[in-house]
Formats: sequence, structure tokens, C-alpha cells
Amino acid sequence: MPKYNKVTPELIEKLYALLGKHNMTTDPEKLDTYKTDEETNPIYFHTPEVVVFPETTEQVAGIMKLANEYVVPVTPRGGGSSLAAQAIPVYNGIVLCLEKMNKIIEVNKDALYMIVEAGAVTTAVQAAAKEAGLYYAGDPSSKASSEIGGNVATNAGGSRVVKYGTTRDQVYWIEMVTPTGEITKVGKRLQKNTTGYALEKLICGSEGTLGIITKLCLKLRPVAPYHFDMVAIFQDEMKALAVPNQLLKAGVQPTAIEFLDNKGIQSEERYMKIELPYSKDQGNYIIVTIDSYDQDDLDNRVATADEICEKNGAVESLVADYRIWGARYNIGEAARNDSLVFLAEDIVVPVDKIGELMAKLPEIEKQYGIATTTSAHIGDGNIHVNALKMDMPLEKWNEIIPKYHDTLYSFVYSLGGCLIRRTWYWLPQDTGNEEIYRPCRIRYDEGHQKGSRSETDFEPWQDIRLFRSISTLHEPVWT
Repeated sequence: MPKYNKVTPELIEKLYALLGKHNMTTDPEKLDTYKTDEETNPIYFHTPEVVVFPETTEQVAGIMKLANEYVVPVTPRGGGSSLAAQAIPVYNGIVLCLEKMNKIIEVNKDALYMIVEAGAVTTAVQAAAKEAGLYYAGDPSSKASSEIGGNVATNAGGSRVVKYGTTRDQVYWIEMVTPTGEITKVGKRLQKNTTGYALEKLICGSEGTLGIITKLCLKLRPVAPYHFDMVAIFQDEMKALAVPNQLLKAGVQPTAIEFLDNKGIQSEERYMKIELPYSKDQGNYIIVTIDSYDQDDLDNRVATADEICEKNGAVESLVADYRIWGARYNIGEAARNDSLVFLAEDIVVPVDKIGELMAKLPEIEKQYGIATTTSAHIGDGNIHVNALKMDMPLEKWNEIIPKYHDTLYSFVYSLGGCLIRRTWYWLPQDTGNEEIYRPCRIRYDEGHQKGSRSETDFEPWQDIRLFRSISTLHEPVWT
């Protein structure tokens, strides 16, 4: 375990001088609200010793320099919407909260870009683009609470990835503070940039291990004026899962292809207190969004999508209204409504392997006695499996989950897939003259880390060691 110091009164005074007392707190009641993000299992909770709210990049740099001077850990925090414990201050110390750095600095209609601070909420970024008659393509399910810097740090996906790519594909350049407190900018506002390393791509998805993102230049697009949302309802889940590849092959070019299983639909009815189509008749939803710049083109593509769904056994196709999209976007809240403690697994497999994974899930569920609901950005193979504790005793839940993970993750990797959200902890194992490092879920007890390891190496050890060598270049002081 890294050797960090506790936050001292002397460090507090220096933070006061840097930030002002209005931009930090040591109040125990307020600190308690930062002990977790959207993780609900209390074994992961850790309370910071101080929370700071910088307003400028220079203040972020100053905080990092002080943290290095006093050897105190720093945990960067965006909107706290993570389901992978990424914003939890495992070693206590400082939580650096970016919520006050939330300005929309510039929206350029002619050059199709915008410059924003990292603490801007995703819906605010989308709204600013829309007000200018433009379109920001990033659309994570957590958009109402997640911050744009967190989207970039986690390379967030969402419903539009199948057409526009992940957050990484929406970024021109990134301003950031390195672990040692230097301010730098990576990337350029260029359509073609073939020079050197694509460092802006590396920072996207680095989850705070390479620096703290403070400002961004984002790509904007013209708005397609013609739009249609449809939901095709299937009673045979496997037939539903055959649809995404057929839509893509047929040139439908959907903006989104989403999936919600029958258990998820029923969970949403309990949470939203509404009735949804075919919920009691084993209905599973494939939700398709199609956009176009031409009405005839839109009509043709919608007709093709409807025909493909019908040929695959859809019992009915309907307009996807606010109820359908509300059910899809609120699946996490519905899971929490059913079970306060739950795990939101975020995994991805090749699109042609989705059926194999979905066929395996009931077997794993039965093996460990864990109830699940499933939704997906099915067009890109990204599956969300919510594992629900329900009335299972917490001690038994904590005992079963590592085994459940080992079984699920091993199967995902055997299909050529991987985890979408990984918190990397480097756990060395003696293997002769080599060390193997693997990503794993970590359990914490009284501040000491206990690795819940799989017997399977999910990633090639050469890749993991390369990741580690990159992430330790600056010897960061945060977790």
C-alpha cells in the first residue's frame, strides 16, 4: 500500500490561502457526502479529510503542488455519477471537486467547436450547442448529473456511440494539470493531426491516472432536422439480439440502437409507476433512433428498419415515446429502487457475440443466486448488467460477488470483450522474474486493500505493465 501522510493543520492553512475558505470544507457532515459516488455498498466507502472546490486551472495546479509537497493523496471528482467507485477517496486525503469550473467559454458556430470547463454538466454542454443550432454528439445515460470532464476521463459512451463514437471521438484538445502540478495542453483543433503521439486520445479514458482535466475543446456537428424513434418489441430475446448487425449491414445508419430486457422493463414499471407495452407478455425492447437531413431518406431508412425487425419476429413496432426512453435511461435508478445495494456491470463484447453473452447470463445468475436486469447500447456491444443484492445478507453478498465477477469477466474476455469501467490497482504476483498485474475489483476493510483476484489473467501482462509504466511516469500522489 502506498505510504501517504494525513492532512495536517499546516496544509489546511496553505489550502485556505490558495483557495479561500469558501472553496473548501473540513466539516465532518459535509465530508461524509463525499465518501462515495453512485456506489451503494458501504464496504467501499471512505471519507476524505478535506474537500476543495477550485475555480481555476491555476488553483488545481497549486493544490497538486501542495499535495506533492505534503505527500497527501488526491482524488479528482466530477459529478460523482460513477458506478465503478472511481470518485471514492480510498486513501482519504483530499477530494478535488471540479463543480465550480463549469463555464461554457465559447461556442463557435462557423468552425463547429466549443470550449468548456471540465465541471460543466453534460446537459448544459448539449444545451449550449443546441442554442447555437448545433449538436454535441456525446450522450451518456448519466448526462443530467455527469460533468464533461468526467465523461472525457472515463471515455464515456452512451446511446450515440454506434454512429458518432465515444467521448474520445468528440475531443479536439484537453487542458490538464499533471500529477506534479504542471499545466499543459494536449491535442489541437485540427481535422487532420498526424504528428507525434495522440496524447489527447490517451488522456481520454485514463480515469484520472495521468492528470486532472480542466478545460476542453469539443467537436460540434450540424443538427439533422429529420428524426424518428421506434421501439420494436420481441418476445424472443435471441431474435431481438440479431437485429443490430442486420440494421448496420442494411445501411440504416442508426444514431442509436438500445436494448432493454423484460426484467428491466418490469423494474422500470415499479420505479416509474407507469405501464409499458408488453411488460406482462415477455416483451424485450430494441429501440432505434434514425436521423437524416432529408425526409425521404429518413422514411426509407425507417421502413427498412421496420422490415428487418418484422422479419426477425417483432410482435409489434411502435413510436418510442418519452415512456420508452425514460425506461431505458432510468435503468440504474430502477435497479436502486429494487435493491439499494446493487452492482452495475459495464461490459462490452463484439456485436456478433452479444447473443452468446446474453445466453450465458441466466446460467451465471442461477449459479450464484443473484437477480439481474439487463440493458444495452446494443449497437456497439456494450451491455449493462445490474446485479441486485435484494434481501441477500450483506456478508453473503460480499462473499459471492468476487466469484460472480470471476465467472462473468472470464466469459466476457473469452468472447474477445472487456470491461468498460476498470479501476486499476497494481497487485504484484511472484512469477519467477516477472510480475503480473491485473485489473480487479478491490474490497476495502478499515483502510486496507484486499484484492479480489481472478485466477484468469484478463489482460495480457505485457499490456498491463505498459499501462502501468505510462501511469507512473509522474509518480502521481492520487489514488
